[in-house]
Amino acid sequence: MSWIKDHTFPVALGGITIAAVGALLFVASKEGSKYEQAKTEFDSAVDEARSFESLALYPQPENRDGKQKALDDYRKSLEGLQEAFGKFAPAEVQNISPQDFTSHLIAVNDELQAAFEKTGTKLPESFFCGFESYKDALARGTATGMLNYQLDAVRSALTALAAAGPSELKNLHRPPLSEEEGNEFQRAENQIARPLPLELTFRASEKSLRTFVTALSKLDTHYAVIRTIRITNAKKAPPRTSDAKFDGLPAGTASQADPADAALAQLAELTNGQPGFEAAPKADTPKGGTRILSQILGMEELDVFVRIDLMQFLPPLKLP
Repeated sequence: MSWIKDHTFPVALGGITIAAVGALLFVASKEGSKYEQAKTEFDSAVDEARSFESLALYPQPENRDGKQKALDDYRKSLEGLQEAFGKFAPAEVQNISPQDFTSHLIAVNDELQAAFEKTGTKLPESFFCGFESYKDALARGTATGMLNYQLDAVRSALTALAAAGPSELKNLHRPPLSEEEGNEFQRAENQIARPLPLELTFRASEKSLRTFVTALSKLDTHYAVIRTIRITNAKKAPPRTSDAKFDGLPAGTASQADPADAALAQLAELTNGQPGFEAAPKADTPKGGTRILSQILGMEELDVFVRIDLMQFLPPLKLP
């Protein structure tokens, strides 16, 4: 006891330290149990949330079933499109010998020239179905398969044009394929068809143009898409009074001659001296007849430029 009395401060400090350490141990133990409990609850909540996220839709089963039905319907529509366009997809594109391709090209060229000649269409002197580079040279053996397929597609499009009866085919341009330059075609992600471009410039009547465009949409073995079309009037100058043609009416209608001549004289008075118009022809009414105005507008031909993509449908992609 005397020692404690002699060392009061160290004894008091030691007692306080022991009490403080005990208090810290108690608090640490209590808070540690709370942490463990909180961590356990958090892990349980995370596991529950992940189980919900693994469902197609949550939390209502009817929503999940509705989404599945929508996906099934979409899949059926895609399969229907694949089946509809399947007839335009080649079974397999196989290379042939360069000599066989040249023989086929010459035969198709002769066939198309005969078709255009039948309808009176003027062709460019260098016409060779767009494959002019193979007039005096053989194609690469690795490119003949695609070239042969494209040649058949070009034949379908040009046969439709020949049947429409244009007055002149001015130009035909076929951009080269990657295979012709020694490269391989690389299918892009999710690509379903490969465009094979073809550019045509021709002169035709409005009826002939409409017939050709309609025929392109109804090709039997190939599918064509018009990417660009430009149409201009082949006649650049304004109409002239001399463009009108007049025919005599049957005898017995001479009483109608005066009104026709008066109308013609009025037309001459309005147009004489105007830029772009020539003097009206002198009235010359046949005996016992009269004159009638003929159509001088609306019968002009059209100059047409059209870029067509002849589509090669690729093997269908596997649906997820």
